[in-house]
Amino acid sequence: MEQKNNYSIIVPTYNERLNIALIVYLIFKHLRDVDFEIIVVDDGSPDGTQEVVKQLQKLYGEDRILLRPRPKKLGLGTAYIHGLKHASGNFVVIMDADLSHHVITGTRYVRGGGVHGWNLMRKLTSRGANVLAQTLLWPGVSDLTGSFRLYKKSVLEDVISSCVSKGYVFQMEMIVRASKKGYHIEEVPITFVDRVFGSSKLG
Repeated sequence: MEQKNNYSIIVPTYNERLNIALIVYLIFKHLRDVDFEIIVVDDGSPDGTQEVVKQLQKLYGEDRILLRPRPKKLGLGTAYIHGLKHASGNFVVIMDADLSHHVITGTRYVRGGGVHGWNLMRKLTSRGANVLAQTLLWPGVSDLTGSFRLYKKSVLEDVISSCVSKGYVFQMEMIVRASKKGYHIEEVPITFVDRVFGSSKLG
């Protein structure tokens, strides 16, 4: 008998009170026929994010929405590691809570992909980081800084265990290490739309 896939969606948060309820609603709305859990890793948000998540747990169930808080901001990479410890799915989705992801893991930098809502400086910074990393690391993927990805859990565990970075460069390191370890990586075009509420953690 074929095993049914189940998915753990890890969503790191910091001051996402205005976004977390909408992202949870959208996940439940669009993944009706999918077995999944949402793991919210909140880094001590002072804006009440955890209280909103607790209300969502009452609505959807604590078995479907897992709140796994940390006392303070400890970095994006360690948030994924923390969330992975609580993941029961055989596939793991990592994504931001800022409503910038619409469909599936993908790239902004191939035909059909794109970015909306960023100023020129942010576009140049993102594109420049990707070009520099492409030149130095040759990872074989076009978007190293994107934060919406789907991994087999065993692959993510393997890749994440060898990562040394903690902050936003963690995204780059994970995809480069996956490529160097010989894992098959597929890219799907997505259009990134800048956050609806709140402000970017990149400043």
